[in-house]
Amino acid sequence: MVSSTTVVSRRRTQAPKPHSKSKQSENVEDDYGDTLCEKCGSGDNAAELLLCDKCDRGFHLYCLTPILASVPKGSWFCPSCVINNEKLTKFPLMQTKIVDFFRIERPSKSFFNLSPGKDCQKKRKRSSLAMSKKKRRLLPFNPTEDPTRRLEQMASLATALSASGADFSNELTYMPGMARRSANRASLEREGMQVLSKEDTEILHLCKNMMKQGEWPPLMVVFDPKEGFTVEADRSIRDLTIITEYVGDVDYLKNRETDDGDSMMTLLTTSDPSKNLVICPDKRSNIARFINGINNHTPDGKKKQNVKCVRFDVNGECRVLLIASRDIRKGERLYYDYNGYENEYPTEHFV
Repeated sequence: MVSSTTVVSRRRTQAPKPHSKSKQSENVEDDYGDTLCEKCGSGDNAAELLLCDKCDRGFHLYCLTPILASVPKGSWFCPSCVINNEKLTKFPLMQTKIVDFFRIERPSKSFFNLSPGKDCQKKRKRSSLAMSKKKRRLLPFNPTEDPTRRLEQMASLATALSASGADFSNELTYMPGMARRSANRASLEREGMQVLSKEDTEILHLCKNMMKQGEWPPLMVVFDPKEGFTVEADRSIRDLTIITEYVGDVDYLKNRETDDGDSMMTLLTTSDPSKNLVICPDKRSNIARFINGINNHTPDGKKKQNVKCVRFDVNGECRVLLIASRDIRKGERLYYDYNGYENEYPTEHFV
């Protein structure tokens, strides 16, 4: 990605390191006995081993994908037990149910007779006239032509969200008792934030409007025994294509420092820590929640990265976009750097 879209170094989140399930740390080793982590195979760091309440298998907090910042309150089930739970069946492949789940506004024509090439190509053609050799523009996603396949893509996301106990949302949400929308001001960013250009903002709005009509990104959410829910490209995706916006409830970081949410994302970092904002996708979220991180401690792990997480000033507000950092092949899984450029979270155990 050229300098105009270079990711500025940012802290993804400042949640504390994982802590033990028992306050009596001297008894932790005995409590866990010979339990080994199912991901890394090690019994080290017993204070950070979490036992599934159904199968009793152990998992390090930092070996889970996404990692857990702290021990969850109440019962916890490992990814395999969650997906095998009889109550969490696949979302029905019915157009009416999917329209309702994703609150699609105008599905009549575009939902069944999609011609993605026309609208998107027109938009790309107009924007390409403004392109220069020094600055590349973002691209809108190119939906799958087959409406049945699009239903399958959407149903896969609905299944993952339902299994996670979350509602679908494609926007940042501001809930009572959390941060107000007025707190999300890009001008407060401590080190400055790059501004999304007018042309790229139009592309972002185009993608949002396409989704409201059922013209879906070519992505499939699948379940992997090692990685949990993860996202695959269902058709080839070009470099600099907008994959999705990272969304969820916006809250102050100070309110979430001991939160057991598994996918918080930094939204705003200010000179005043009390005004730092994070995105919390545990209650309301989209497909961004299921795009997994890389093991950035190994060359092989870094090679898997094909998506960049970039924070932009969009009309004065902070927004987080996930953007293809290279051409992505059909069937390839999507990964981005969980930490950005600061290795605050341990990722050496990521697969």
